[in-house]
Amino acid sequence: MSDRLEAMALLLAVVEAGSFSQAARQAKMPLATVSRKVADLEAHLGVRLLHRSTRQLSLTEAGQAYVAACRQILDAVGEAERAATGEYVEPKGELVMTAPIVFGRLHLLPVIAEFLKTYPDIDVRMVLTDRVVPLLEEHIDLAVRIADLPDSSLVAIPVGSVRRVVCASPAYLARHGTPLHPRDLSHHACVTFEKMASRQVWNFQSGKSSIAIPVRSRLAVSTAEAAVDAAVAGIGLTRVISYQMASALQAGELDIVLADFEPSPWPISLVHTGQGTLPLKVRAFLDFAAPRLKARTYEAW
Repeated sequence: MSDRLEAMALLLAVVEAGSFSQAARQAKMPLATVSRKVADLEAHLGVRLLHRSTRQLSLTEAGQAYVAACRQILDAVGEAERAATGEYVEPKGELVMTAPIVFGRLHLLPVIAEFLKTYPDIDVRMVLTDRVVPLLEEHIDLAVRIADLPDSSLVAIPVGSVRRVVCASPAYLARHGTPLHPRDLSHHACVTFEKMASRQVWNFQSGKSSIAIPVRSRLAVSTAEAAVDAAVAGIGLTRVISYQMASALQAGELDIVLADFEPSPWPISLVHTGQGTLPLKVRAFLDFAAPRLKARTYEAW
């Protein structure tokens, strides 16, 4: 039965992700393993659950009904486990949450420190990663998501918003001039952070119109911290999320430019599965953390 439940969870992951390869990456499993387990499930049921093609993945009619049933079954199993551990009687147990690395360290961790003092019977496990972690498949109670969220069965509680800013050191701007329009970037060196924007093109907004501007990437890095450090060192302009460079801004090490052309802010949300009755540990954290995170995001940017 445990193998069946795992196969159900993988099927849901494939449906939510829209592809076997993405589901395999999220589950940290070989693609062949995920494909085989879903195929074994179809063989056990004697029906095809998914229409597969090179461009599209969709549920069959039988698959739609079965996926709905899988969600109910997995939710029921989860609730039974939480009830058995007493999580519906009093706030206790382990609370597992995930957040982007820098935001988690700078803003979520201080709130968690306060929360642990207030709720001595709750332990917290933080998963800090910049990838989007599937909550059901990886048994995560809560996530901080920074982006426009796709339609899904997840419940999102807004706690703020962040800007996508272009910034540079005062020394760099003094040497090379301050860009006043995105097209001025053609005369500047840029530090690109690949998870934030393309190495070749940065997108801006002018009124209701979007502007795509080619940039010269003098340095490409894989973390926001490195992008900020490189900009502070005067290598060039970089684009990061506002909280990632807030301390450098406050210290006078970076200045924001092209603020009038920034894209719309990204919302910050506390996200949970919203299935069934919430365990008290989850409800306690939502009630405790939401107003504190709102205050922190308002103060920070």
